[in-house]
Amino acid sequence: MSIISRHYVLAAGGTGGHMTPAHALAEELMRRGHRVALVTDDRGARIPGLFDGVQVHILPAGRLGGGPVGWWKAFRKILTGRAMASRLYETFAPSAVIGFGGYPALPALLAAQRQRIPTLIHEQNAVLGRVNRLMAGRVDAIATSYDHVDRMAKAQERKAVLVGNPVRDAVIALRDQPFPALSGDGIFRLLVTGGSQGASIFAEVVPDGLALLPEAFRQRLQVTQQCRAEDIVAVRAKYARFGIPADLSTYMPDLPERLSWAHLVIGRAGASTIAELTVAGRPAILIPLPSATDDHQTANALEMAKAGGARVMRQTKLSLADIADVDIVPVGEERRHTTGRFTPLELSRQMQKLALEPGALANAAERARALGRPDAASALADLVERTGRTRGEELVGAAETRHASLPSGAYA
Repeated sequence: MSIISRHYVLAAGGTGGHMTPAHALAEELMRRGHRVALVTDDRGARIPGLFDGVQVHILPAGRLGGGPVGWWKAFRKILTGRAMASRLYETFAPSAVIGFGGYPALPALLAAQRQRIPTLIHEQNAVLGRVNRLMAGRVDAIATSYDHVDRMAKAQERKAVLVGNPVRDAVIALRDQPFPALSGDGIFRLLVTGGSQGASIFAEVVPDGLALLPEAFRQRLQVTQQCRAEDIVAVRAKYARFGIPADLSTYMPDLPERLSWAHLVIGRAGASTIAELTVAGRPAILIPLPSATDDHQTANALEMAKAGGARVMRQTKLSLADIADVDIVPVGEERRHTTGRFTPLELSRQMQKLALEPGALANAAERARALGRPDAASALADLVERTGRTRGEELVGAAETRHASLPSGAYA
């Protein structure tokens, strides 16, 4: 527990991959007696269930792209966002500003550095994201979730500290629960998730793949699947035709509970998904999002695959021999740890290898669990406190004086 209460600003783009670890850090810092403010965009402010009791500030997010006109518009938004962040820092007096990636983090970090406030970035993926790449050379510390992070310059590696990717307390609690017992003729519970918006490719491939399983195995299945709203009727009809019990929904607010009883997960390879699977110790078949920036989901998935906790399948119409232009993951590594294309037939084969070979599923679960970092939020909070301590001790008195002079609720 910290002796001195400090103020921290967390800056994150409005996707679950950025917001979830920021939320976990906010809760840990507040448990230690600190005050926290969030800088995000419109999307981040609308995500339910996050940052209760934290003051939220929405900054314009200038997306870098679109040629000269796009760059000029982005530059103007960044300047506006930096000015707004500067005004926040004048009253909130943060000990440090922590960026989690996404475009709203850029003006927040730039404003902090202009005022000589210590800055950190947290990288959730195995490839350094665009905004973090821009800021890596200028921040005081870089918190990482993987031993090796691609696109990080050698000179920046000395500032890197491996902490892991923080997850929700409800997921950490699963670590103390044993892997669900699975008898030879018992119910096999399959959880299918496709990220915050679901994935239409899962709606197309998964039901057809499960229909190809041996009848005795198919009759044991109990499927819980996230679907896009436009796909859910067709997917429900497919499962009914195949005689497979399926619970379908567009959003899973109780995902940790569903994860607790799942024997196998089929999903994307986003940073939060990987972190939750490894902390909970659940085996998976991972299908990296092919449009992910710098193919970072493939890089995320391969670490879990190398450890034996997951199998990786490629969502592509090309053969593996035709994807030698992947510039992040060495082609040899990808071939060694990728089972094949994400098709109904290949999914059926991989399901049977995992589920029907004695001990394969439990072994994969244990190997996944061995990669988990349940103390990531605490380790990140320790790094934040170490990096921001000097300024926090200098400014805490001034911050509390400003707070006392503001109207009640100004920091709520």
